[in-house]
Amino acid sequence: MVFILISILLPILSGAFLLISKEKVFDLKRTCIYTGFVLVLWLVFVTVSVFTPAGPGEVLALNEYLVLYFAADKTGKLFAVIMAIVWVLAGFYSFEYMKHEEETKRFFGFYLTVPGALMGLCFAGNLFTFYAFYEFMTLLSFALVLHNRTRQALMASLKYLFYSFAGAYMVLFGLYFTYRFSTDKTATFLYGGIIDRANAPEGILMISMLLMILGFSVKGGMFPMHGWLPTAHPVAPSPASAVLSGLIVKAGVLGIVRVIFYIFGSDFFAGSYVQTVCLILSITTVFMGSMLAYREKVLKKRLAYSTVSQVSYILFALFTVNETAFEGAMLHVAAHACIKSALFLCAGSIIFITGCTSVDELRGIGKKMPVLMWCFTIVSLGLIGIPPLGGFTSKWFICVGALKSGTGVFSILGPAVLLVSALLTAGYLLPISINAFLPGDKFETDAITAGATGSAGSRYHAYQVAKEPGRMMLVPIIILTILSVLAGMFPEVML
Repeated sequence: MVFILISILLPILSGAFLLISKEKVFDLKRTCIYTGFVLVLWLVFVTVSVFTPAGPGEVLALNEYLVLYFAADKTGKLFAVIMAIVWVLAGFYSFEYMKHEEETKRFFGFYLTVPGALMGLCFAGNLFTFYAFYEFMTLLSFALVLHNRTRQALMASLKYLFYSFAGAYMVLFGLYFTYRFSTDKTATFLYGGIIDRANAPEGILMISMLLMILGFSVKGGMFPMHGWLPTAHPVAPSPASAVLSGLIVKAGVLGIVRVIFYIFGSDFFAGSYVQTVCLILSITTVFMGSMLAYREKVLKKRLAYSTVSQVSYILFALFTVNETAFEGAMLHVAAHACIKSALFLCAGSIIFITGCTSVDELRGIGKKMPVLMWCFTIVSLGLIGIPPLGGFTSKWFICVGALKSGTGVFSILGPAVLLVSALLTAGYLLPISINAFLPGDKFETDAITAGATGSAGSRYHAYQVAKEPGRMMLVPIIILTILSVLAGMFPEVML
């Protein structure tokens, strides 16, 4: 329990100290050294927390119902390991990326505090603890979206906050009735559910369950609660976009797992109208997100719509309430965290070096940035679902589980939509790599001519200025790429 508390408090207190410290004490170099040391130390404590047996424990009781209570079950441990590894890699990437940004001390201060809240979610042992850290995470991550303080960043951060609070209020509605009809007065998570259904009206329980799932789906980006994702990602610094898309959205997934399997029970959810509604919304989101990504020309916004689609793969698998599909969902949590974080970091590197934000401006840059674009291509293939990469393994489990789920038309419709989405994913990711490496026979000659005539604003501008990013940015991307491959080749390690 001590290690769990340290993994929660260390980044929060370290980030708070950085935020209140004076600017002259922490220049960029000292801030990066301090942040790197804290992140590595935090990763060590998270690892110890995951692999050291520890019993549950009560930390603080506000009253007999509202108790801060932590426990480390296998579900929480899996999310904790994934979040810690990706968060640290994106943090080291940001040391070079943030050189062209202002207010770096403030950025790293909030960047340190958010993972403490995420660990509070992973190790939360009851509903009140989970809800408290969920709200805390929203308020802290809000600052990452707002960082640039432009009008676009302000409007995007307010949109993110509005959606998040709307979701939180829906969860709060369900929380009231959960405590009212819980077999345990502190609403401690228990696999199979904690609701006393014999003494509770089924109608209000169904409404509560639906609202809690929809509330947590805001972070997961499920339609119709997805609107903040494509707005927030383009304006946030790329390291923040990477963790928002790869990790923050998984907080919503974890919340839905807790609601279905640990509060109400999968047998109560299965066969209900709530399951039908959730399956319809998740399948709709898978197709809609892929189609919007296919039509989008702004690179980071395309990746944001892709996240909307890909996270709903996970949600669809959870809603089928099938063991094989659940395994696929957990595999996709890991694979998507690595793949999508790598994609956003690649996009950030391209923007950092060339200043280009549209996919139409990236023609030929693979010749100048081969390592970066190969990483982009490999993780893109993983997201499409090409074996033996992580995305293929997870999607295989999801489709097999859906076919065996006995959910009627959804057992066929779900895999069919996932296949169509995979084709659309290929359609919006592979052309970027193809045009980057195979721009055409005359492209390089035209690019040289354009450079000689000073056509800095031409379509060849990115090619003229492109070069490989520095090691501090490139190494985390390579590591995430390798992890995405290993997730597909050795899924039994997580299973």
